[in-house]
Amino acid sequence: MDSPLFRCKSIDQLLSDSENAEIKLKKSLGWLSLTSLGIGAVIGSGIFTIIGTAIAGQKMQVSSVLNAPLLQYLIYHSTSYGRPGAGPAIALSFVLVAIVCGFASVCYAELAAMIPIAGSAYTYTYATMGELIAWIIGWDLILEYAVSNMAVSVGFSAHVVGLLDWFGWHPNPEWISPAYLPTGLQDLQGNTIYGPGWHFGFNWPAFIIVMLLTIILVRGIKESAETNNIMVFLKLVAIMVFVSFAARFVHPANWHPFAPNGWPGILTGGSIVFFTYIGFDSVSTAAEECKNPQRDLPRGIIATLVICTVLYIAVVVVLTGLVPWQTLLDDAAPVVNTMKKLHFGTVRLIVLIGALMGMISSLLVFQLGQARVWFAMSRDGLLPRIFGRVHPKYHTPDFSTWVAGFAVGIPAGLLDIGTLADLSNIGTLFAFALVGGGVLILRYREPDRKRAFRAPGGPLAPVVTIFTCLLLMAGLPIMNWLRFFTWLIIGLVIYYFYGRRKSTLRMANAK
Repeated sequence: MDSPLFRCKSIDQLLSDSENAEIKLKKSLGWLSLTSLGIGAVIGSGIFTIIGTAIAGQKMQVSSVLNAPLLQYLIYHSTSYGRPGAGPAIALSFVLVAIVCGFASVCYAELAAMIPIAGSAYTYTYATMGELIAWIIGWDLILEYAVSNMAVSVGFSAHVVGLLDWFGWHPNPEWISPAYLPTGLQDLQGNTIYGPGWHFGFNWPAFIIVMLLTIILVRGIKESAETNNIMVFLKLVAIMVFVSFAARFVHPANWHPFAPNGWPGILTGGSIVFFTYIGFDSVSTAAEECKNPQRDLPRGIIATLVICTVLYIAVVVVLTGLVPWQTLLDDAAPVVNTMKKLHFGTVRLIVLIGALMGMISSLLVFQLGQARVWFAMSRDGLLPRIFGRVHPKYHTPDFSTWVAGFAVGIPAGLLDIGTLADLSNIGTLFAFALVGGGVLILRYREPDRKRAFRAPGGPLAPVVTIFTCLLLMAGLPIMNWLRFFTWLIIGLVIYYFYGRRKSTLRMANAK
């Protein structure tokens, strides 16, 4: 298209811009570090929290404060109201989602190896679909990473409470609860501490962990990767301890019926656990800091998906064999709480620490990815230049990293946003679909460009990626679509009044 809004930035220009000495990031990551970053992002709070909802289902009630008939109608007719659980067949849900993500992963691998630039889907879209679509997906990625990390940091705080409870210490609820509680707050014995609404409180553990990780990320990508490697190792040990120890107490009778709600339950479980797979794409955000991106990026992305799928299936098979699947209803910490019920004392502590490490590493990788997206958008002129500033000593986008830290840490301290997992899902699915489209466009536009990795099956992978992502998006709640479009409208206003005027591509073409 001739319109400046859809003018693409050539791959050669993107590569040239990334080599600018003033804004160049340090290359220090190999494929093992990339795989560790991917595992750190994928195996976070999801495997320890949201699988309970996916297994037993979700029964929601409309708040009495929603008196508007239209709002009540939308909520009652959304798929988030009364979701059937997958039961023991949750293992099949994980397999189905892994297949969908598998097609998306090879599309990411093809583009990441060909365009090893910070920014992930934002950068790929800029090279294939033009500036306007690139802005939309960049704005969308900011939402995905930020909301996901808000939810993870709140989950981290809840597990800190569980750890303190194990040691017999019960801190003041005002130190560990957000200021807004839509359903109130209960202690571990089920006693009401605060009623629904606002109260004087701040979720300090959620805020503090985000800010500590921000400091680590500013210090350097190598230091961040080394910290992540340690945490990934600890949480993998915790998962293996749980699987190997708890497998001895499995009762096969708990696996019958295997699919109590049939395919609807399996598919619904898949839509819920999709949140747990968000993260393998974040490997590509570190492409510019990879020593051999053409070789290591595809390896890191695909290895992340395979390893995490195997671990997920092992955990849910054992968990559904330990207790009847119905008992996991409304359980925000199903793995840890199941071990508490079965009196797995020391093992429970190990898994609890592993869950905390999982959440910390997930926060680390998503904060890294979010800052890199802002950095890439700033380098293209779509955000203020200060977001593209690189620290003179540590060679990291320090300003973007600090802003990302406060943008996540403060809302996580104030708000109960654990229910926004679906909002992260819709952003991720949208990004996946555009990446699949980018693969098709580049194959048509630049068929002779060297590709260190090519998604197998010709057009199969990108076409299936687009179709399945749009299908899953269509099944998300209506309220999520409304929030998603509201966020996009805000972004388009910012782009109209700032981004399109300051775009480096537009200025270069105007000369």
